[in-house]
Amino acid sequence: MPEPLALVFYERLMPGSQLVNRLQDLNYRVLVINNAALLAATAKREKPLLLLVDLSTTGDVCGMIAKIKTDAETSHLPIIAFAPESETALIEAAQKAGANFAVTETGLASHLPHMIDRALQVD
Repeated sequence: MPEPLALVFYERLMPGSQLVNRLQDLNYRVLVINNAALLAATAKREKPLLLLVDLSTTGDVCGMIAKIKTDAETSHLPIIAFAPESETALIEAAQKAGANFAVTETGLASHLPHMIDRALQVD
């Protein structure tokens, strides 16, 4: 059985590379995107099982989340968004844009496997 694909968007090296390593440890193939403008098109083309996006970057990440969630081809994709603890406004904006989970980096690091399981649950 092939490894599921996780699409990860980040610009900041530390949280991004740590997340990629954790996902690989959980047996995910990881495709990294470092340009917010490419996120929606890449999600449509690559058909990942899951998206993880860093909100604390340049570009309109929340706009991309909304675009993914309103596109019939990608609206089903679970999105876990994360930001530093000090960026509560970004976390709230990601929730409004449609992210399944919008959490702090600490929360993501502590609970990644559980969040993935919850994000992948079918209601």
